[in-house]
Amino acid sequence: MVPADLITEARVLSRCEAASKKRLLETLAALLADGDSTLSSTTVFDRLLGRERLGSTGLGRGIALPHARVRGIQAPIGAFVQLQGPVAFDAIDDKPVDLAFGLLVPDATDEQHLQLLATLAAAFDDAAVRDALRAAQDRGELLAVFRDRIFAAA
Repeated sequence: MVPADLITEARVLSRCEAASKKRLLETLAALLADGDSTLSSTTVFDRLLGRERLGSTGLGRGIALPHARVRGIQAPIGAFVQLQGPVAFDAIDDKPVDLAFGLLVPDATDEQHLQLLATLAAAFDDAAVRDALRAAQDRGELLAVFRDRIFAAA
């Protein structure tokens, strides 16, 4: 089950520019921390980077799913970035990434974390979903793809 407020329009960027994996992670960290007074973008970035050091979260086909456990949050938080141009991300297929979904989950979460990751990974494996995310022109269209094609199916 995907929480209804996992992702909001404020945590979605369309046609974003990022020159590197680090800059993409910084952008996701800022989006994930925005609106939650218990989070700082620096802490979120450090958590995402720490997870990346364990192994790349680049799923292949231009998709990355950076994620981390964070103390102090009560529910999962998601953010999405559609890049203007792809960046190297050490993905499993060695292809650059142009779509990235950042996910934070409470530190104690196990099953919900795994279910969310599985749901998102399965959705991103669908070529029609990837095409729709790449074709979207703004935040509203991106959010509609999540609402109508990804979360509705979960």
